[in-house]
Amino acid sequence: MKKQPQPSTSETAGSNPRQGDICDLTIATLDEEGYGIGRLAETPVLVSGVLPGETVRTKITFSGRREIFATVVKVLRHSPARLQTPPCAHSADCDGSPLISMKYPAQLDWKRGIVENAVRGFAALQGVTPLPVLPSPRQLHYRNSATLVIDGKFTAPVIGIHRRSSRDLLDIGDCPLYHPLITRVVQAVKDGIRKGKVPVYSSRSTTGLLRYLLVRVSEAENRVMAVFVTAQRSFNEIHHLRKYLQMTVPEVEVVVQNVNSSPGNAIFGEKEYFVGGKQFLTDTIGDIRFVISPRSFFPVNPSGTLLVYEKVREWANLSGRETVIDLDWGTGGFPLFLAGGAKEIIGIRMAAAAAEVEQNAQQNGIRNCRFETGDAAKLLAELNGEGTDADLVILNPPRKGYDEELLRQVALLAPARIIYVSGVPRSLARDLDIFARLGYITTELQPVDMFPQTPGVETVALLVKG
Repeated sequence: MKKQPQPSTSETAGSNPRQGDICDLTIATLDEEGYGIGRLAETPVLVSGVLPGETVRTKITFSGRREIFATVVKVLRHSPARLQTPPCAHSADCDGSPLISMKYPAQLDWKRGIVENAVRGFAALQGVTPLPVLPSPRQLHYRNSATLVIDGKFTAPVIGIHRRSSRDLLDIGDCPLYHPLITRVVQAVKDGIRKGKVPVYSSRSTTGLLRYLLVRVSEAENRVMAVFVTAQRSFNEIHHLRKYLQMTVPEVEVVVQNVNSSPGNAIFGEKEYFVGGKQFLTDTIGDIRFVISPRSFFPVNPSGTLLVYEKVREWANLSGRETVIDLDWGTGGFPLFLAGGAKEIIGIRMAAAAAEVEQNAQQNGIRNCRFETGDAAKLLAELNGEGTDADLVILNPPRKGYDEELLRQVALLAPARIIYVSGVPRSLARDLDIFARLGYITTELQPVDMFPQTPGVETVALLVKG
């Protein structure tokens, strides 16, 4: 039997903790990223894969002045919410799914609490109570895309994700969150690297070729796109790697080489080369068909996204006479889903996404949507200046939320209703509070579990003009 390391008295008390020290902690709560919070003296210790109320033996991986990071060595006292057998053998080590040891109903309750705590911080939202979280139709193998780092040597390549606050790479292996085709592609790429002796990029020496692997799966067509991000253009190695990959995983239909010679941490470079004939995949959410390119903004959980789209359509309650304005940093799903019930939809987009959204509208035969590109606040100001009447505005911001000026321009349009969709409860609550001061009352909050086993929660809010 393997002997468990024992904590020393000073380490347990939190006296000058150092990397590698062993300490016992009681986990008081989880933070918004799903990490357990214990304490050594007055310093918070963040631990992945633990649950509130548990006592755990941990090993310190990083010790700073303001916070300490640790991994679990052994759970000494279990929470009743803990699964006896988590679906992942690496649940204690992986930062990608910190809730995977928690029973699914407990995950939904915890996520509802995150949303509730966020709105409690604002007086204008005190009467707003989130509805129970809508569960994802699939809790495992729901992710249809992966952005992975390639590291190591060609003789033993590692493909995975970085640990939190570390440059250590965790090999994803047979990750239960990813679609099974992603797992097959990753294994085939590893084998292809070894067979072809393809040099792996080193950020320290800035030598080598392969840097990142991006995999996208079309669930509707059971087809795959693989994107190899390389440090320089190299036809021969990628040609042979593509040939081996498609022979091993015939579902791989699109292979792309993206060249990124920058020494920084950006994933994509400017140049892309399609290795083979086809240049895109197509997938569906509900009855809407989407084109997927290497840089597409496409939801990683289509079945969970459909829940959001259906809730937005329900609350939009369109009669065919309405003008809808949509600010969406994604694929254009909201206007495409609502187009059949509206008179006109005006979509405001970043320039990078506009062409793809228009293409999606065309291939679905949708003709009552028009899209504007540019600074959203300025475009809204122009619509106000033109006297545009908006019956409904849909907002789906980036993670940081919106600037107050943009919210002010939305309120000046005087729509009867606003639907705000956000994946960050704190920025959502902040913006709902601003809207309250601009005359809009939040009447409904519907959390949706788009990302099971992780702390992510999408929330749909309905606001009415007060």
